[in-house]
Amino acid sequence: MLDHRARYIPVKEDSTEGSHSKHVPTFDDVDTEERNFDALFNTSPDTDQRKPTHVHPMDVQMAVFHCSDSFLRQNMITKLSQCQYALPLLVPDPLTMDIECPLWTLRQIRKSWKLTDNSNVSMPICKAETPMVSFFRLGSVSLSKSQLMNTLINDRHSTFFHRNCPGSTKSRYLMDGVAEIAWYCPAGKTNDAFTDCITFCNLHGDALSSEKQRDILIEKASVNVVLLPTLEKGHKSMTIISALLNNPKPLICLIVDNESVAVEMKPGKYKMGLKDRNQSDVCEELKGIIRKLLSRPYLAFQLETMTSDSGIRVDEDDRVCQTGKSAASQILNLLQEMDVSKIKDKFLPCQGQLWHEWCRKNKELYCLKGQIEKEKCKKQQELKQIRQKQCGTSSSELMQLFIENLRSLPSNEKMYFLKWIGILLDDLSTDDLSVILHKYDEKWSEVLALKKKHDKSDQLKIKQIELEEMSTKLQSATFGLEHIFREMGQIYEAHASLLIEPKTGKINWSKYPELAAELMISGHPMELMDGDAGHVPLRWITSLLDEVIKKLGDQRVFVLSVLGIQSSGKSTMLNAMFGLQFAVSAGRCTKGAFMQLVKVSKEMQKEFNFDYVLVVDTEGLRALELAGSTTLHHDNELATFVIGLGNLTLINIFGENPAEMQDILQIVVQAFMRMKKVKLSPSCVFVHQNVTDIAAAEKNMDGKRRLQENLDKMAKLAAKEEVCDAECFSDVIAFDVQKDVKYFSQLWEGSPPMAPPNPGYSESIQELKHIILSKASKSKGMALSEFKSSIRDLWNALLNEHFVFSFKNTHEIAVYRKLEAQYGKWTWALRSAMLTIENQLHNRIANGKLDKIEHSYLVKEMRNSHEEVEKAMRTYFDDDEDKEMLVQWRGRFESKIKEFHDEQVKGVKRKLEEVIQQKNACKKLDDKKTEFENKLLQKSKELAHKLKDKAKDEKELEKQFNSVWNVWVTELTEGTPAIKDINIQEDEFCILEDLGIEWSLINDRKSCGRYKNISKIGDYLDYVTLTKHQDLRNKSQPFTKLLGFGSQTQLKIEHHDSRSAFPYEEQQLIRSLIDSVEKQSINIIKSKPVATRGYSIGYLHEVANNVREKVKDFQSKSKTYTLKNEFKVDLLLYACSIAGNQLVESHNKFKMNNDALTYLESKKMQYYSIFGSLCKGNSSAVVLGELICSKLKVSTVQAVYHKTAIELAGEMKCSFPPFSGNKLNLEKHVLQSLAEQEDFDSYMNYIRHPRKQVESFIKEAVKKYIFTEHNDKALGILKKNAKVIGQLVSQALYTATEEVKTQGGDTDMWLEEFSSSLEAELTFDTNSCQNFDDINNFDFLKEEIEKGLSSIIEEMSRLSLRNMEEFRVRPDKILIDQLCKCCWVQCPFCKAICTNTLEDHSPDDHSVPFHRPSGIDGWHRRNTVELCINFCTTSVASDRRFHPSHDSEESIPYKLYRTGGPKYANWRITPDESKLTYWKWFICRFQKELEDYHGKHFQGRGEIPGEWKLHTKEEAIKSLDNMYNL
Repeated sequence: MLDHRARYIPVKEDSTEGSHSKHVPTFDDVDTEERNFDALFNTSPDTDQRKPTHVHPMDVQMAVFHCSDSFLRQNMITKLSQCQYALPLLVPDPLTMDIECPLWTLRQIRKSWKLTDNSNVSMPICKAETPMVSFFRLGSVSLSKSQLMNTLINDRHSTFFHRNCPGSTKSRYLMDGVAEIAWYCPAGKTNDAFTDCITFCNLHGDALSSEKQRDILIEKASVNVVLLPTLEKGHKSMTIISALLNNPKPLICLIVDNESVAVEMKPGKYKMGLKDRNQSDVCEELKGIIRKLLSRPYLAFQLETMTSDSGIRVDEDDRVCQTGKSAASQILNLLQEMDVSKIKDKFLPCQGQLWHEWCRKNKELYCLKGQIEKEKCKKQQELKQIRQKQCGTSSSELMQLFIENLRSLPSNEKMYFLKWIGILLDDLSTDDLSVILHKYDEKWSEVLALKKKHDKSDQLKIKQIELEEMSTKLQSATFGLEHIFREMGQIYEAHASLLIEPKTGKINWSKYPELAAELMISGHPMELMDGDAGHVPLRWITSLLDEVIKKLGDQRVFVLSVLGIQSSGKSTMLNAMFGLQFAVSAGRCTKGAFMQLVKVSKEMQKEFNFDYVLVVDTEGLRALELAGSTTLHHDNELATFVIGLGNLTLINIFGENPAEMQDILQIVVQAFMRMKKVKLSPSCVFVHQNVTDIAAAEKNMDGKRRLQENLDKMAKLAAKEEVCDAECFSDVIAFDVQKDVKYFSQLWEGSPPMAPPNPGYSESIQELKHIILSKASKSKGMALSEFKSSIRDLWNALLNEHFVFSFKNTHEIAVYRKLEAQYGKWTWALRSAMLTIENQLHNRIANGKLDKIEHSYLVKEMRNSHEEVEKAMRTYFDDDEDKEMLVQWRGRFESKIKEFHDEQVKGVKRKLEEVIQQKNACKKLDDKKTEFENKLLQKSKELAHKLKDKAKDEKELEKQFNSVWNVWVTELTEGTPAIKDINIQEDEFCILEDLGIEWSLINDRKSCGRYKNISKIGDYLDYVTLTKHQDLRNKSQPFTKLLGFGSQTQLKIEHHDSRSAFPYEEQQLIRSLIDSVEKQSINIIKSKPVATRGYSIGYLHEVANNVREKVKDFQSKSKTYTLKNEFKVDLLLYACSIAGNQLVESHNKFKMNNDALTYLESKKMQYYSIFGSLCKGNSSAVVLGELICSKLKVSTVQAVYHKTAIELAGEMKCSFPPFSGNKLNLEKHVLQSLAEQEDFDSYMNYIRHPRKQVESFIKEAVKKYIFTEHNDKALGILKKNAKVIGQLVSQALYTATEEVKTQGGDTDMWLEEFSSSLEAELTFDTNSCQNFDDINNFDFLKEEIEKGLSSIIEEMSRLSLRNMEEFRVRPDKILIDQLCKCCWVQCPFCKAICTNTLEDHSPDDHSVPFHRPSGIDGWHRRNTVELCINFCTTSVASDRRFHPSHDSEESIPYKLYRTGGPKYANWRITPDESKLTYWKWFICRFQKELEDYHGKHFQGRGEIPGEWKLHTKEEAIKSLDNMYNL
């Protein structure tokens, strides 16, 4: 803080007695006149003469000084200097009494003053050569020497502490013998006490007792001033006075008990009496004498010369300090005798012209023109070349020395080294800067004068050019430690971008961020935005913060940023509030933005949710150096960047100028408006500095009212510019004008340079700090990794013209993707639970145990799983480290999970009801099944009885059985018509002929087979007939207008054929027609009851009629071409083939479930087995056991496969990388698989029908997982389930047998118990099992079944996983249902698929991390055959335009693509200079195939850049990781 009153705070004894105010004694004696008189003049110690209750303030100061290390001393002394207090110059050690000169502590102090010729002087006070006036006293005197000195320097401020200051005591222990130093600095005014800077030294205590200090001051002084009483001859002070009188130096003797006026005893020797003199008169007289003495030649004093005095110890002589100084001097020696403005060019070449050129070209990447991909490649090459040049010039001797010292010096020496570097560099550039600044001010005044005259002559332009040149020179001459760190950053960026290996013997550039991170952690400010180039070195900042995170962990920080106009006291305010080190001196104003870490103490961490405060200081808005056309853009850029970074931004307003206030408010409000639109929620506090009367409540209220009005006004203006709905500032950001505005008084208490800081300013700082901490206590801040992401996101968005459209919050994206992965786990938990329930209910329906599905039953069965998922969701949203960010999606995801649960319940209910419906439809056959099987069993028994003697002749038995089987089947099915197979091919021909299509055309199209690939064709030109004068646009329209993209630039077209006349969007319309027909055909067949009622040719007729109507409707809308008959026939054949496949599959199911002959034939082997067993004379128990085992063999295998399918799907969903994440993760693996296969047809299927290709990928991945990569694991699951099912059957056998034995039941009871135990686990029908009434030994039956069961289990352990595809439940189908229920919307430009895991993710836009060149899908320049190679993300950053629809005449700028209609409005396409290498490789690898497919070429403006052809497949696949990690 900067409150000079702190010196007077009493430090009291820590005791109960000392904590009370001083007790004033009273007398209780009788009140008589005599006693009152005695009490008044009594001098006896009867009163409470206690010792002082507090420590002398200067003893406190010196105690702290003695106990501090050199850096704290330096900080403390610098603060004392800012408070205009005297500083210790000669300090006796309290123990050894050695004299120390704390020169190091004074090194940072700079003083500024103004001479009578109006020239300004500013320099480190250690370097200043000034006259020195030293004061000391001899003996004890009644007057205060220090108080007298204060009247000479500043009569309104106690520069030197004196006996009459608050808190002073008679006793002091550490001040006697201390010599203090102070300076008088003139303001260049007529009432200045002195016309030049003068040093005043004050030796505390009796000089007779401090001989060494007295002698040093006498020696160094230009004028000696002695306070003494009248001396008697022989007094020990006489020797000193005599020596002073004989000394040639001027002397002023102030005799305290003498009344004489000033008398010059001899030249340069004065005496003056002080007794009964008016102190003001004495002061004026003394000033006059000093001025007179100093007008003559004098010996100048320089602080640095104190090192030459052998009688004292100088703190700078300490080894660590000398080590640091020596290291710093090595660097400074390189710069001696050099023009300061040339130093950076020679020793810091990376940050000069090369860096500025790189920044300019990098920004041009976001505003491309012409052939944008070629232009982009060209600029990227230029950027690379600049980096190469930087690498070639980056090893200057200065940087090598600096880095080596940073790397090798111990921490303490390193801190000295950095301090010395800063001090010495400041010294080096001070003089040159002062001269340039003076000239700059003069030139600026001339320009302003001409502007006021509205001078439009060449003279104004010349002056402005000269001013610009002066500004450039000013930038060149400014040279400090920050520039060396900037060079480090540029060396790192250059090498890192080119991945250059460090050379042997040189310091590894990759270690630079680590070195800088150590300094940042220690509290050193680091440059965040280069103020000269106006650019953020992202790679350097990212690596620096990565290293900080490595060393500290990903600590949470509260980011406090500050904005305001130049020289409004922003840095001073931050330094005062947090004790920071931001530059504040004149000529060294902050440029760009700096960040500094402030550690939160352990005590305070209990109250806050963060570990550090990260303070961001910025250059002033509307900086004079940047005056010109770019000022507003620069200010808006800086304000948006800083406000976006901060959790809280201090908006600093200086003075009460309405125009200046309006300028900054407009910038700030617009920045906050942008934050609102990109869903960032920073807060702000307005700090109104330099207000004249902050105590006037009425004035403050009026000021707040005017501020609110201004903010509301600016909010309305900004809302129009940013296209946002806001009527007042509180619509933009949560803002309370009563609480979020703080008024500051002026910084100085009086007029600088001698004015101390205003205590009111410090009080305001403290109040502001309280406001900040109060707001901070309600914030969680952000992790350092989030801060790092914010820097990247904000800066990348600012590089683009449209910030809001360009902003991409990567941390938010990462959090959302993580949430998507969790959502996948939650939905899978629900789906897997529902699959198990569905499987059980399906078995019960098949077993005839269930004929109705209740919704409430399904909900009840799912309750536990649903509650577990809800609990997991609550835990995730409540406890995750990013819960503040997650809250925006919580409601949506909770409702999505509920919707998913409800959909699962409804879907399973619907499916099971269909199963019941099918079972009911087969009821007629089911009723006959028991009859059939009973008859078959009876006939088998009869035949077996006849052939009992031939039981050993297997062939004869088989012959006899086969001979009667067909007779039995014919007999049993008599009167039941057989269900015939269908002939779809014939029906197709009939239907097409009915539609009036010639048989020959049908046959030709069928034979050529082209119809099968009609949905995959790239160019449909052969299917259409163009109209006579068709060029798809009015001939007056320029050929250069583009369909879907383009520029209005004229382009000579030499070739124009029919292919160029049939553009992309017309092709897309035909493709959409085909896709629509395909979907509708599938839906028509799905809606028909084929599986329950069988096939009807009318179903296929309906499909064909629908195709005809769709084609007719399509043709009516097209006026530029007609569809050929070949297209119509091919489309009909395509639709009929799709429908036909479904019809055949459904009809086969119907036949299997309803055809008696088919059913009986399926039972032949079962009854042959029974027949054989009976022939062998086996008992009924053995036969029944064999019959049951034959039924169990089928049903157990089915149950094992179903259970294994669900478990395998779960295993793959959780542990198989392609399936274990979100949609984007799946997409990455699909693309990787396509690249590895290098199959063009698969690629085009992915581009045209992404869902189909993804489903195909899932199927192939499941096969690969099960049969090759994880075959052992899959077989293990299969064997485990076989064992589980075997155990279930064994348990059912035991239960049924025990129950029958207990209750004395029969075979029917045993069968009922057995089937009931298994009804939910597997299908088991009891048909043909009832005719075994003669069984009474159920233990024997159990044993027989167990024998058969053991062989079944043995067979099941050898089951093949390949048979799984034949069953109802398949892992690939389960995973397709799980993974493909997501968003499949494609980018309107390049057809990239939205990667959101939610199917309906409104209100969030569709997005994809990386887009692809539009030409992949056939986009081309209108009226040409030139395929487009532009990426959408490049186009939206260019000046190009596009036509939003095939029939639109007006084109739209790509930058405003959202205005192109609904399909564009919901897409978020962020400009991005980096492109996925994958698609560049793809275009080069399949160039010919793409050209053949689309019938167009990569030529002209669509020519593939040469750089693209350098990418390998390995690089392409590796680049997919960038997509996922973005």
